Amino acid sequence: MTIDTNDATVKSKQYFDNYQKDRVSYPSNQVDAVLGFFESRGFAKTAAISVSTVLLQQAKIDGVNVMALIDNLREFKKPQLDELIGAILNNNRDKISFLGFRDTTVTENQTARNIIY
Repeated sequence: MTIDTNDATVKSKQYFDNYQKDRVSYPSNQVDAVLGFFESRGFAKTAAISVSTVLLQQAKIDGVNVMALIDNLREFKKPQLDELIGAILNNNRDKISFLGFRDTTVTENQTARNIIY
């Protein structure tokens, strides 16, 4: 955001707000494809935007074609995709917090016991 003014404080604030920020751009078709992929897999709009942003940034850093990456992600089932996305997000966030998953699977050999006193 650029504000046209001659006020020195505003210009200083704009300078320091953008200090050491790399400007990164992506083709709109890639952004739409990645965002659409995650929305079609059941992600909420805000979650899809967050995950898409991280995925696009990491693909650019690693020099990977994001469209080929999305094609590979299509082969993952929902639990595998959730685990992979959790790992990607954990690698790209502050180390003071961590995303985890609760295991809700029930083993087939569990039996319920009633103990009568």
